Amino acid sequence: MTDAVSTATRPGRPAISGVVRRLPEYLMIWVPLLFSAAHLVSFSLWTIWISFTPSTLVPVSGWVGLRNYTAVMASRNWQIAFDNLLLFGSAFVLLSLVTGLVLAILLDQRIRGENVLRSIFLYPLAVSFVVTGTVWSWLLNPGIGIQKLVHDLGWTSFRFDWLVNRDMAIWTIVIAAIWQSSGFAMALFLAGLRSVDADIIKAAQIDGAGPIRIYRRVILPTLWPITITVVVVQLQFAISAFDLVRALTNGGPGIATQLPALVVYDLMFQRGLLGRGAAAAVLMLLILLAVLLPYAAWRYFRRATHA
Repeated sequence: MTDAVSTATRPGRPAISGVVRRLPEYLMIWVPLLFSAAHLVSFSLWTIWISFTPSTLVPVSGWVGLRNYTAVMASRNWQIAFDNLLLFGSAFVLLSLVTGLVLAILLDQRIRGENVLRSIFLYPLAVSFVVTGTVWSWLLNPGIGIQKLVHDLGWTSFRFDWLVNRDMAIWTIVIAAIWQSSGFAMALFLAGLRSVDADIIKAAQIDGAGPIRIYRRVILPTLWPITITVVVVQLQFAISAFDLVRALTNGGPGIATQLPALVVYDLMFQRGLLGRGAAAAVLMLLILLAVLLPYAAWRYFRRATHA
């Protein structure tokens, strides 16, 4: 009888022992993940609740409806920040996309010193946005940067004062952001170029297609999933950009380079308008979700169709 019982229970032992062996792995992965998810959800809900209250320096109870939202959207700071976000986001994403693609195509030619060049192009990713903004503020400062250097070389009529020009200051952020993020786009595009089936390229060459036509008709169309990924990641950075702008222009001259994240910081920590700052943060979250949710749906349906 004992042998029968032990024989009946024996098949379940490997499954149980497997779970026990993988328990440290589950704990290392899922516990931090669950804590991070709980932190994100709880503070997001708290921010949403604060946005509907008359909170100023400290959170208070009460209900003001959409008053904070209407006040934020009617303010000149938010309107300028939203216009700047449209300009900065579109210019930054497009130019970083093109720059990364061009660099990837050049490296894909198996040139000499490819490893060194790839490291140089990827180096800006290792630099924090605060350092990037600070260094570019020095370079673009007309009193100590590029303009002064050119003047000292004898070209006294040269002007490159975008940093103090209200109409051009936003483009200094675009330049610094492209320098920082183009290496990311290059790395993804280069991986995509190296994954193209060589037989397809050889078939196109046999048909008489030249290099430009091969890239335009054969290789580049296969990169559109990577292109979408790069666009979404870069848009996410553009929407939440804070430290780069803070270090480079601090939203100036005046409020000419304000972005939504700077508006949130100004309302919460400089003006003490906690409710309005929370409303601005929720508006930023909605803008971010408008980018991420379609991307998540696209990934889901694409995976479902290929399953």
